[in-house]
Formats: sequence, C-alpha cells, structure tokens
Amino acid sequence: MSIINIGIIREGKIPPDFRVPLNPAQCIKLQQQFANVRITVQRSPIRCFADHQYAELGICVQEDLSHCDIILGVKEVPKEALIANKTYLFFSHTIKKQSYNQALLQEIVRKKIRLIDYEVLKNTHNKRVIGFGRYAGIVGTYNAFLAYGLKTGLYALKAAHLCSDRTEVEKELKKVILPKNFRATLTGFGRVGNGAREILALLPIKEVSDEAYINQTFEEPVFTHLDTHQYFERSKDGGFDKSEFYAKPDLYKSKFGQFAHNSELYIPCHYWSAKSPKILTQAMLKSPKCKLKVVADISCDVKGPIACTIRSSKIGASIYGYNPMTDGEVDFMQDNAIAVMAVDNLPCELPKDASSDFGAELIKHVIDNLLGPDTENMIYGATITTKDGKLNSPYEYLSNYAFK
Repeated sequence: MSIINIGIIREGKIPPDFRVPLNPAQCIKLQQQFANVRITVQRSPIRCFADHQYAELGICVQEDLSHCDIILGVKEVPKEALIANKTYLFFSHTIKKQSYNQALLQEIVRKKIRLIDYEVLKNTHNKRVIGFGRYAGIVGTYNAFLAYGLKTGLYALKAAHLCSDRTEVEKELKKVILPKNFRATLTGFGRVGNGAREILALLPIKEVSDEAYINQTFEEPVFTHLDTHQYFERSKDGGFDKSEFYAKPDLYKSKFGQFAHNSELYIPCHYWSAKSPKILTQAMLKSPKCKLKVVADISCDVKGPIACTIRSSKIGASIYGYNPMTDGEVDFMQDNAIAVMAVDNLPCELPKDASSDFGAELIKHVIDNLLGPDTENMIYGATITTKDGKLNSPYEYLSNYAFK
C-alpha cells in the first residue's frame, strides 16, 4: 500500500485567517483510519491550534510541503505559495468568475494543479456536505444579541472573538435580558439558519408561528423563523408557487414589511439570488411603523436584499449605524439609527470551534471519497481543474476566465 502524504498549509490570505481544516486530534484520527496516510503541518505563527499542539501528538511540523500529494487549506492560497502538480482543497472563490481571484485560477492552471473546491462538494441529493455555515449562524446570532444589548443598554456581552471558545460564548449569553415584548425574526434555514437556532435555544425566547407573530400579543420574548413563502408573494394575486418563484422570481415581491413592523431584531440567514426581489427595502425601513433596532445580516449580501447592509463590517468593529431617511451610515447609537452587524467572516471569531466542526465534516463526508473510490462522484463534481492544466468538464464555462 503506497503512502499518501497530506499537507496542511499555512493560511496566507490577508487579512489573516486563523482556521485550519483539521485540528491536531483529527490528524491523528485520520492517520489511524488510513494506515497509509502521513500528515505534515506547515509551520504557522497565527494558526488557532499552535504548531506545538500538533508536534506533541507526533504530527510532523515543518516548512516544506513539496513531498505532499494532497494539500489542505481553508481560504485561497497565495499564488506564490502554490506548488505545481499537486492536489489542493480550499475555498477558491472562482466558480462565479470572481475578478479578484482570476489570476489565482490562471496560476493554478499554469502549474497543473488539481483544484478541489470545498464549496461544490455535494452528495447525491445535490446538497453541500461541508462548510462553515453552521458557525456563521452561531457567531452571527450571538453578535445579534451583543448588538441589541449595546443598542438598548440592557446588558453587555463580551465580543465573540475575545472569548476563548464556544463554552465561554454560552456563558456570556446568560447575561442577556430581554423585555417581555421583545420580538425577533429569522429568515433562512440550512446550515446557517440551523446554527442560528442553536443560539436561540440557549436564550429565554419562545418560537411562534408567523401568523401568531403578526396577529397576537405576547407577555414573553418571542421569535419566528420564516421560509421563503412566508416573506415573498406573487405580485398579481398574493399567491406563492415554489417552482415558479425559483424560475421566475421577477413575478414576486417582498411582504416582509409586516415583520419589520413587529420586530426589534432581524437575523437574515437566507440564500439570496440577485434575480430575486429585495426582502427588506428602504421604504420598509423608513416606514414609521418599522420597529427594528438591530439587523444582524449573517448572509451579508452588500447592497443586496437587505437595504441597511450598505457595507460589510469587520471583526472588532462589527456594528455600524444605518439611517433609513438618508440611506447612509451613522453612529449606531443615534436614536434614529438601526444597528447593523454585517461581518463577512463570522466563523473566524471562534476559529477553534469552527475548525473542529469543519474537520469533523471533512472526515465524515469527504476523505473516503478523496482517498478511495469516488463512488458518488463527489470529488469529480468539485474538481475545478485537472493536473493536465485543463478545466474539468463541469467547469468549462470558466474557460475565458481561466485562460484569458
């Protein structure tokens, strides 16, 4: 049985990313599961799991990964760090022809690298099998209540990135004090929305239906979790047909205003297409009926479906204010301002927990297909480029982008 050398690269993207694809214990687990696998970790001064934590478990830690067959990362690998004729797995952000990574894909082709993109690893039901969405939901929802505490002055939470791990985050949540008439709306399911629900489950807040949310009064904090048909409607008659909506979204409009009129906090976790209608419009936000104090936009589509998300924010400065009357940015503590949280790399605030969660999914869903028979065509479907310097068949639409 031939040895397969797997390398874990030092993250080199700026701003720095502290996450890893496998934590030290997961490296040992992988080597135990596959007797022919040897893992080498490239030295890093910033990784959330320090070099010595790998070395103490017997994992090789060194600078050179040139002997590795497969190299794992998280974010885009700097062009100059790419090693020719290898197989790489990372989030490349190239499948939508992102202009800022065009040169990266061109270099990958030139160096005859086989690129497997985590973003398009899918099962036989065409569902993604790996990602950081769960921790985006977890951290984003924590930040939502951090922002609400700051905006209202009711309590103060420690920033997530200053917490050592999720356990400390959960301890902080015990400080949350919500008024009895508090109401929050959540949109979107999947990994992100379900991650958000993990935080909501730790808070003194009851889930109610959309109809009850709009039509009833409550003497306790409540939230409602909306699916697409609950905040979009057909323009001509108010109906909704899921197949029609995804095929012809221009026939639909948002009816989210009724939730903006009844919510202090909104947490968007949805997937949104640029062809779809806006969800929370400036007109809704300008309405005197709007009660929103905080919008924690985990989806973070800048200048997209959520009118107050006019820019992304950064870890350490996660909140800015939005004035609906001027459609501009202000101090979020101003009386007429909506506090907006729109961090676009939320899992980086809890890098150890997010990395461990990601590594567990990588081992559970991907490694068998990567190292053994690709029985589900999972690896094939996520292979962007091949070692002969070509685009894989499903990605030939990138030709002008990759070879220009």
